[in-house]
Amino acid sequence: MPLDKQIAGVLQQFRDIPEPDFSQVDAAQYRQFSDNLLPAIPGDPMSEVRDLRVAGADGELDARLYRPSDEPDLPLLVFFHGGGFLMGNLDTHDNLCRSLARQTGAVVVSVAYRLAPEHPFPAAPLDCYAATCWLVEQAAELGIDGRRLALAGDSAGGNLALAVSRLAVQRQWPKVRHQCLFYPVTDAACDSPSFDDFADGYLLSAGMMRWFWQQYLQEGGQADDPLASPLRAESLDGFPPTTLITAEFDPLRDEGEAFAQALREAGVSVRVQRCEGMIHGFVSMAPFVERAAQVLSEAAIELRGALK
Repeated sequence: MPLDKQIAGVLQQFRDIPEPDFSQVDAAQYRQFSDNLLPAIPGDPMSEVRDLRVAGADGELDARLYRPSDEPDLPLLVFFHGGGFLMGNLDTHDNLCRSLARQTGAVVVSVAYRLAPEHPFPAAPLDCYAATCWLVEQAAELGIDGRRLALAGDSAGGNLALAVSRLAVQRQWPKVRHQCLFYPVTDAACDSPSFDDFADGYLLSAGMMRWFWQQYLQEGGQADDPLASPLRAESLDGFPPTTLITAEFDPLRDEGEAFAQALREAGVSVRVQRCEGMIHGFVSMAPFVERAAQVLSEAAIELRGALK
């Protein structure tokens, strides 16, 4: 299919912004530029939104809690933002988290894990697992039902949700009911056909993604670690039921769909959906892209059902 008309309009707005020379770019400067690229969009009203501090693997982390209603003991959805492991924050994904909270009926907690290259792998996955455990442990105090736990993330955040699921299986705690992955990063190889087909011109470029990996992995052999490249795991037994969304015009499309197939082969219940006409990052465009809003609602319905 051709690009969705509304997505094509988004790309037109970015046409005159040149991609930097990633052999020269400074990660901290690029982070500041990227995180302020899109204007803040007012999100859904919540019963409560508050910032809090949660436990990470090596100290406390910032997090933001979204409570959609005053009903007691709502389920918990822990969200991990995308940004190539080195960008993104609580504000860049505020609107998406509000939408997820409203549509799932769950308390969403967005976790600001440590970012590369200042904190390379495995800081981020260990932070995300530690924060998830802390939230379950503190569930009663937070007014949450920690027994009804799901994970969600977009792009690199989808990768981190998978890392939390893996550690939860290995350590037999906490129990994750469902994971929702939007165009997840699953393999450091960056060599699938979609990397060549959509290398440039669709917001996330192949060169950008390879640069992200260079910032994130700083020791030999880390690319083979399933916490970094979940597609390379020898076993996916015990993973929770999964919703996995890919975009047609996305370098990460093929590796996401390959991971969905690997989950199926491991006996995991999976719904995978390739969203035609869409690009990487499209779910965050739900306020102004109709198809993105529809896909987000469909994923939220599945999460709501899993958390009953």
